[in-house]
Amino acid sequence: MMMTPGAVAGLGGIGAGRHTIPEKADSQVARLRKDARGGRPPGFDEDRCKKRNTAGRTVNRLKQSRAIATRYGKRGYVFLGTATAASAAIWLRP
Repeated sequence: MMMTPGAVAGLGGIGAGRHTIPEKADSQVARLRKDARGGRPPGFDEDRCKKRNTAGRTVNRLKQSRAIATRYGKRGYVFLGTATAASAAIWLRP
């Protein structure tokens, strides 16, 4: 399915803005080799990349808790309490 510019504009800003992940070196070389046909380089926001990295690392540390990874608590409030306790343990770790 091909997305028209109107359909992309109607997505409400999903995917709009600068890239979060930097362009790979081999992709950059291939783009430059194509000269004018290679297109513009993608924008890169270093601050956004740092925040994305921090969020990913935090979620991965939180998922190391077995009760969170397997979701033993079937009720929402039990799972929220487990997630809160695991977050506090991570935060208090030296």
